[in-house]
Amino acid sequence: MKPIRKILVSQPRPLSEHNPYSDMERQYGVEFDFRQLIQIQGLSAKEFRQQRINPLDYTAVLLSSRLGIDHYFRMCEEMRIQVPETMHYYCISESVANYLQKYIQYRKRKVFFSEHNNFADLLPAMNRRPNEKYMMVLSDVHHDAEIQMFAQHKITIQPAILYRTVAIEWPKDEPFDYDMVVLFTPSGVQALRTNFPDLKDGDKQIACFGQNTLTALEAAGLHAVISAPTPQCPSITTALNKYLEQLS
Repeated sequence: MKPIRKILVSQPRPLSEHNPYSDMERQYGVEFDFRQLIQIQGLSAKEFRQQRINPLDYTAVLLSSRLGIDHYFRMCEEMRIQVPETMHYYCISESVANYLQKYIQYRKRKVFFSEHNNFADLLPAMNRRPNEKYMMVLSDVHHDAEIQMFAQHKITIQPAILYRTVAIEWPKDEPFDYDMVVLFTPSGVQALRTNFPDLKDGDKQIACFGQNTLTALEAAGLHAVISAPTPQCPSITTALNKYLEQLS
C-alpha cells in the first residue's frame, strides 16, 4: 500500500494549534492540508419567489443550523419583510436556538429546541399548537426524512430552500497531489467528482464521515478506506489516528 504523507481535509483548519490533526502530524510524519471543496450561496429574493412561498404566511420556522438562521433573516431583509414578534422558532438544538439572539429578543415562549439534536423531540410542543403553520429552512441538498416524520404525525411542513451548496473550482494549474482525501458531506463527494471527473477508485485513499457521505461516495464509484463514526471510532480524527497507527 502506498504510504500516506499528504492528506486533504475538506474542512476549515482548526482554530487552536492544539488539535488531533497536529498531534498526528508530529506522531506519524504526515501533512494535513485544510481546504473546503464546497461553498454556500444564498438564493436571491427573485429565486426564492419562484418557490411561491411567503414567509408571512407561516407562524413558525423550523431551523436545523446557524446557517439556516442567517439565510432566513437575510431573505426576509431582502424581501423587506418585517418578521413578526409573534413568530415561533423550532430548533434542532440548544446551540442553534441560542444563535437566534443575533436577530431576535430571545424568549422561551417562542423558541423551542431539542435536547437530543432531533426534531422528533419537538413533537409535544408542536402538538400543543394545532393551528401553527410551519416553514422549514433548507439547503438545496437535503433529506426529506424529517418532513416525512412530521407528516406521519399529521403535521404539515412547508420546505423552503434558501441557500445552495456549490463546488469550489480547483485551480487548473495546481496539482491534486494528496495521498488521502477526507470528506464530510455528500456535497463534498459531488465536488470531488465535479473537479476530477476522471478520478478512479484507488487513485486516492478516501476517508469519510457520516452514512450519507459514505452512500454518496459509493454511488460515485469510489471506496472509503476509513468510514466514521463507528462504536470504536466516534470521530474522524480517532478513525484517522487508528488507521495511521496501523500503517506505521
